[in-house]
Amino acid sequence: MKSLDGTGPLIVQGDMTVFLEVANPLFEEARDALSTFAELEKSPEYMHSYRITPLSLWNAMASGTKPADAVATLQKYARHVLPEHVVSQIKAHCARYGKIRLTKKPGAAYLVLASKDKFAMSEIKQTDALRKFMLDQDAPLEFCDSDSEYRIKIDPAYRGHLKQALAAMGYPADDTVGYEDADQVSVSLRAQALSGDFFNLRGYQKHAANAFYGQGKSSGGSGTVVLPCGAGKTIVGMIVMSKLNHATLILTTGISAIRQWKRELLDKTALTDDLIGEYSGEKKEIKPITIATYQILTSRHSTDAEFAHFELFSKRNWGLIIYDEVHVLPAPILRMTAEIQGKRRLGLTATLLREDGLEKDVFSLIGPKKYDMPWKTLETEGFIACAKCTEIRTPLAEEMKMEYALSNGRQKFRIASCNENKETVIRSLLKEHVGDHILIIGQYIEQLERIAGMTSAPILTGKTPGATRERMYQSFRNGDVTTLVVSKVANYAIDLPDANVIIEVSGMFGSRQEETQRLGRILRPKAGSNIAWFYSITTEDTREMEFAAKRQLFLTEQGYRYSIVNMIG
Repeated sequence: MKSLDGTGPLIVQGDMTVFLEVANPLFEEARDALSTFAELEKSPEYMHSYRITPLSLWNAMASGTKPADAVATLQKYARHVLPEHVVSQIKAHCARYGKIRLTKKPGAAYLVLASKDKFAMSEIKQTDALRKFMLDQDAPLEFCDSDSEYRIKIDPAYRGHLKQALAAMGYPADDTVGYEDADQVSVSLRAQALSGDFFNLRGYQKHAANAFYGQGKSSGGSGTVVLPCGAGKTIVGMIVMSKLNHATLILTTGISAIRQWKRELLDKTALTDDLIGEYSGEKKEIKPITIATYQILTSRHSTDAEFAHFELFSKRNWGLIIYDEVHVLPAPILRMTAEIQGKRRLGLTATLLREDGLEKDVFSLIGPKKYDMPWKTLETEGFIACAKCTEIRTPLAEEMKMEYALSNGRQKFRIASCNENKETVIRSLLKEHVGDHILIIGQYIEQLERIAGMTSAPILTGKTPGATRERMYQSFRNGDVTTLVVSKVANYAIDLPDANVIIEVSGMFGSRQEETQRLGRILRPKAGSNIAWFYSITTEDTREMEFAAKRQLFLTEQGYRYSIVNMIG
C-alpha cells in the first residue's frame, strides 16, 4: 500500500461521502475499485461524489467483497488519513450482513430466526414492526446451548415480510430455509443452436449462473445478476434453468421481450414450442415454461380491485421465477414476491438502480447481488461494443423562448425536450451515419411523429399493434429498414443486434436507468470495428441539461465519458 502523500484521487469524509478527482492519474483505477462498494451520486466535470451505504456494502459482500477490501481501497487511494468513523462504520455495517440467520428445522412447522448476538436478537424481539411475524410473541428470548445462539420462532407465512422488515432495520437476514419441491421439466442446452451458430457459453455467463445456483444448496437460488445490456443475461437465465430443470415462470417487460425469450429458448435449448407458453394481453397460455409481462400481471379493472392475474403465481408449482429487467419490476409484483419465498428467484438487470427507491426491497425479497461485471471490462474483451457517447447541445428555438420563460418547471422540461432545433441536429447525424442502423428514440409522441415525417422513417409507439411492431423490428434486422423512430417501448429487451447508432431526442426527466437501457440497445458486438454511437441531444441553458447530468450518472460510473458538442444556433 502506498503511503499518503497528498496526491491520492480520493477525499473521504466522515459522513461516508467520497470525492473522486477526475483529473488525477489514478482516476480510472480508483473509480473501478470504489464502485464495487459505493454508489455514485453526482458526476460534475472535475470531481465525482460517491456515498457508502449499508446496502452498497451488503451487495458488495454478497458478491465476494470483504470489509477489509473496502477499507484497503480507501486507504490506497485516499489523499488524507481516513476518518476513524468511516472505517468503524464500514466494519459495523458489514458485520450485520449474515449475523441474523433465518432457517428451519427438519419437520418443524415454523421457521427460526437465530444469532449468537444476544443484543441484536433482543432488539429484534422488542421491535413492534417485527413482533407480528413471531410465534409466542410474549415468550422470553430462547437460548440454545448446543449451538450457543439465541432463537425466535417465526410464522412461515411471513418469511418474506420478515426479511423485508429486517433489512429496513439494518439486519439483512441470511435465509437458509430452502425451497419447495417443484414440477420438473427438462431444459438442456444445445451445443449448436438451431440457427446454425455454435452456442459457446462465455466464462462470465457460467460464473454468473454458478454464483446464483450455489451448488443447489439453500444458500443459493435467490439473488440478482448484473450484466450490461447485450452481454447475454438471457443466456445466464437459460444456464440456471438447465441446472434446475424446474417449471419456470419468466416475467419480462412486454410482448416483444416475450417473443425474444421464446426465440432464444427454442434456438438454444431442446425445449419445444408446446412446452413454452405466453401469458400476455394477447394470449393466456400456462405451460411448464411460461413467459408473462409485468403489464398483464399488474392490470386490474380499478385501483381498488384485486390483481386478478396474480393467480398465475399459483397456477403451477414453479421451481424458478426469473425477473427480467428487475430494476423496473412493478412494486405490486415486488410485494407479491414476499409471499413466494419458497420459489427460487433470479433477477436479471443491467443496473440495480431503481427510480422508486426500492433497491432494499429487491435485495431482501429477490436476493442480493450475486454477480456483477463492469461494462468496460466486457468492452475491452470484445463481448460488447465500444460505445462513443456524445451530448450535443443546441440552443432553444427562438419562437419557443417566450413560452419557455413563462412556463412552470415541468412545462419548461417538455418545451426544452421538444425543441425544434434538434431536428437540424438529426439531419446532420443521419448524413454522417449513412448505411448505419439507427434508432431515433424519445419520450414525446408528437415530437417523434414530427421527426418520422421529416425522415420518412417508420414510427413505433405504445399504440403500435404488437404484430406490426414485430414486423418492423424484423425489417430492421433484415436491413430492409435502417432507421426507426421509437418511443420508450424500445427502452427494454428488444433484439436488434445490428443497431449501432442511437439518437436520443428526449427522455423521462433524470432517469439513470432509462439512459442505461437505451445505450444497451446498441451494445451487441459488431462486426469489424465493434463501435457504436450514442448521441443525446439536449437544449442548452434549460432544465433539460440538469436532468441530462442525472441521466448520465450510472454510465459515468461504468467508465463512459460524454463528449460535449455545442451547436451554434
